[in-house]
Amino acid sequence: MIDEGNGKSDEYVADGAGREEIHSKAVRAGKRTYFFDVKATRRNDYYLTITESKKRFNRDGKFFYEKHKLFLYKEDFDKFADSLNEIIAFIREANPQPIELEDNDVTEQLAKEAPAEEHVKKEKDFTNVEFEDLGEESA
Repeated sequence: MIDEGNGKSDEYVADGAGREEIHSKAVRAGKRTYFFDVKATRRNDYYLTITESKKRFNRDGKFFYEKHKLFLYKEDFDKFADSLNEIIAFIREANPQPIELEDNDVTEQLAKEAPAEEHVKKEKDFTNVEFEDLGEESA
């Protein structure tokens, strides 16, 4: 469909219903991929489609993509965003458990949290352990 993070703002692509795709963003989240697509109506009014795509397997072992799609129109953007932010804040406050990240997500998260130089410095500090010092502290 699209490359991750690849916007199509300069080129218009028509979907099967004749709607023009203005801009797209793919977000990989574990076994799911979410596609955020800005499209235009025939009157050039923009709207958002959010598609959840999951890879599934038939009984014969062949795979297919199960898709669920939401359509969000401009007049609902503020209410939708406010409610989504409110619900996310509630979940984070009511259930502050650590989020389990996949290996790729951990690397990306660490890159966002601190520059690579800080990771190297922390790693050097962490691995520089003198076992003799440990024996003196416990004595």
